[in-house]
Amino acid sequence: MKVLRLLGIVLAVLFLVAGPALAQAPSASTFSGSGIGAGIGAGLVIIGAGFGFGRIGAASLESMARQPEVAARIQTAMIVIAALLEGATFFALLVCIQLVAKANF
Repeated sequence: MKVLRLLGIVLAVLFLVAGPALAQAPSASTFSGSGIGAGIGAGLVIIGAGFGFGRIGAASLESMARQPEVAARIQTAMIVIAALLEGATFFALLVCIQLVAKANF
């Protein structure tokens, strides 16, 4: 609960301080939320991928320790699952990069 409260305070300070810090001469450009959303989305994708890779590695090592005779099959399955996870992560990062490209600043 303390972590969520701290995260909320950090985000509130970030949003309150970022406005005056980015203030400049009046122009026709507007600040779009898609840039912030893409940055947060990319961060969440990387955190999720790291968590997923950690879970895959931990589960495969535990199962290899319990049954060493099937370690080769477990390792093959682990590599296939990790490749699928990396592909999904790469796709999500590309989507976030495309959102940043469409942001209006």
